Amino acid sequence: MSSKNSILQILERSRGAYISGEALAQKLQISRSAVWKAISELKKEGYRVISVTNKGYCLSDETDVLSPEGIGPYLTRGTQELIHVYKTVDSTNHTAKKMALEQAPHGTVVLAEEQTAGRGRMGRSFHSPAGGIYMSFVLRPNLTSDDAVLITTAASVAVARAIEQVTGIRAGIKWVNDIYVNGKKVCGILTEALTDFESGGIEAIILGIGINFSTAVSAFPKEIQQKADSLFTKKPAGITRNQIAAAVIDHVLELCGNLQSRSFISEYKARSVVLGKEIDVIQGTSSEKAVAVDIDQNGGLIVKKQNGAITSLHSGEISIRGDFAS
Repeated sequence: MSSKNSILQILERSRGAYISGEALAQKLQISRSAVWKAISELKKEGYRVISVTNKGYCLSDETDVLSPEGIGPYLTRGTQELIHVYKTVDSTNHTAKKMALEQAPHGTVVLAEEQTAGRGRMGRSFHSPAGGIYMSFVLRPNLTSDDAVLITTAASVAVARAIEQVTGIRAGIKWVNDIYVNGKKVCGILTEALTDFESGGIEAIILGIGINFSTAVSAFPKEIQQKADSLFTKKPAGITRNQIAAAVIDHVLELCGNLQSRSFISEYKARSVVLGKEIDVIQGTSSEKAVAVDIDQNGGLIVKKQNGAITSLHSGEISIRGDFAS
């Protein structure tokens, strides 16, 4: 680890407290001049480091830059060494997929401050301006293709838990993989599988998560401004994107490590914003009215059609009628 990253890690772990330049130099066995140079580099990268004579350096609470060093102190399950943060990428899922093909281990996480070609379900683009939380996991669970569909269900619960844990905001889930707050979408989830063509088994799962942290609604494309929102209108005091990213990592690794138990299905149901609602079931170019009745043990949405038939959906999309745009 470079001197700059080592100093950042110390400042992140002591956020809000002052550490003298002399103490940093002694701890890292470098010169005071090297400490000053590293602090200057951090400031250029957007870190608000307060310098006070006879007190030292302190990382301001207003600093909100994604980094392994910033995420690490909040982890209980993930590994800081497996976290990779980029300023800009085309897609974190694309980057994670390349890492998976190069045998990146289970639990590898890719984050970016911004995506230039973020992707959503059904080939749609995912608006990803600077300031959000865009992250993708390389997961290598021992799964059958049938169990793999549970990844998205578990991930939805994991993200909702993480948001509530860090912010206190109650998050709901719109089947199959959108996170809603106050009737608007704040997070989308995209799951992709890498298969072994020889065995037909799953080599890796790429799990992509995009959370709108404090992006202004006016910055979203006009066609989604009535449907999308951010967790906050501006960065709140005491809450950082690193904290939320760490909580997401912990909960994803916990739930996706025990998919077969299906222990998260009951919480998925409790957080559902669709059960009991009238919906339009969209499959391909066709649309059919129905009522959302329940969630089955494989994460499928049980619906009652207008003709009285009851079926379980495991693909396609739904649109909620009436209460809020979807």
